[in-house]
Amino acid sequence: MKPSPDLLQANLNESDIAKPNLRVILYRPEIPQNTGNIARTCAATHIPLHLIEPLGFQLSDRHLKRAGLDYWPHVQLSIHSDYKTLRSEIPQSRWVYFSAHAHRFYYDFDFRPGDCLVFGSEAHGLPAEILQEGQERILQVPVDRTLVRSLNLATTVGIVLFEALRQFAFNHKESNLELIRRNSTES
Repeated sequence: MKPSPDLLQANLNESDIAKPNLRVILYRPEIPQNTGNIARTCAATHIPLHLIEPLGFQLSDRHLKRAGLDYWPHVQLSIHSDYKTLRSEIPQSRWVYFSAHAHRFYYDFDFRPGDCLVFGSEAHGLPAEILQEGQERILQVPVDRTLVRSLNLATTVGIVLFEALRQFAFNHKESNLELIRRNSTES
């Protein structure tokens, strides 16, 4: 069956898949290799990366550059002096926080375009005053904490980011199915 011109047009205009409207925010990251790997993931998915100072490294750090390889020109990187400043720059977005101590799993959450995915530093996580802002939006990636305290930050960001993208792709397919149904009933 050949797709209708309407369906093709809908696919061409769908921006949730081609350039998802999400942001990854790292609060005071400490390990340059993690940030470099996260930057590479952000480049691959067209997701802006926001870093909140102070950073535990210099942006010229060779480990940071090496982990990001030659993808740095494709990273939409922004540096912010503090959390409150960044929060005021993106007030309309829903902020989703990640903590090893959360009671809700990331895969039980409905991500939406526009979400800001906020991750804490490797050693300290997110401070309590930030987590208090969104109690219903604090999520975790489950691990056996009798064996491991937490996952690597870059791994956690990758898991969560690709789950959000998976949900967007599923929603995109659902909207295309609805368009196909509508077209078939109109024929």
